[in-house]
Amino acid sequence: MKQKHTAKVLSQREIAPDIFDMWIETPLAADAKPGQFLGVYPRDRSTLLPRPISICETDAARGALRIVYRVAGAGTREFSGYSQGDAISLLGNLGNGFPLEQGAGKKAFLMGGGIGVPPILELARRLEAEKQIVVGYRDGNLFLKEDLQKYGTLHIATEDGSAGTKGNVMDAIRENGLEAEVIFACGPMPMLRAIKAYAAERDIPAYISLEEHMACGVGACLGCVVKTKEVHHHSHVPNARICTDGPVFEAKEVQI
Repeated sequence: MKQKHTAKVLSQREIAPDIFDMWIETPLAADAKPGQFLGVYPRDRSTLLPRPISICETDAARGALRIVYRVAGAGTREFSGYSQGDAISLLGNLGNGFPLEQGAGKKAFLMGGGIGVPPILELARRLEAEKQIVVGYRDGNLFLKEDLQKYGTLHIATEDGSAGTKGNVMDAIRENGLEAEVIFACGPMPMLRAIKAYAAERDIPAYISLEEHMACGVGACLGCVVKTKEVHHHSHVPNARICTDGPVFEAKEVQI
């Protein structure tokens, strides 16, 4: 069972409208994996449940984790007001993370959309592969662009056409004539459905991180389930818990 832990904010800044970048000092950094997430607890008791926020980057030497998140409600609005030295309550590290061994030595797509972009950074930093990073944004607020460029060839899509390919990540793949042997992705459900179909057409594996509203974050409440191809060993029905069995699944194993 994961334990609640009090950590310390090292820094925070707003890097795009309502997108915040926070470094946290915590021993959780020592064994964090790309694709895992934290449950971050608001201080306000009226917002009791932790907010699931993906791990963006780790610095084990400093004992620090980085989260990049969008303000979406009362809890994340509270977090955006934290500053250096503030205490922050965490539950982690949660979830299974991306299977790095499945991409080792291969030509890989690392794909992120919207607030699914941040977890792609730690994946790009740790994956030993030929990395083609394909990320999508609503507009020209290209948060984490410079960070991502350090670790692979970066391709950008924007919905309004203000940068890169006009459209989505699949449009960027087509426009640039890109190909891969394996896909790792995180983003909104329409994007993941398109990636699943693309991977099936080309018979290549795709590992997708599902975004979902969560309550407990540890698999007890069954509030975040996804239908699966096979009967699950825990529930004995064809579904899985995104928070513990995921958030990363092989695309062909889930019904989305």
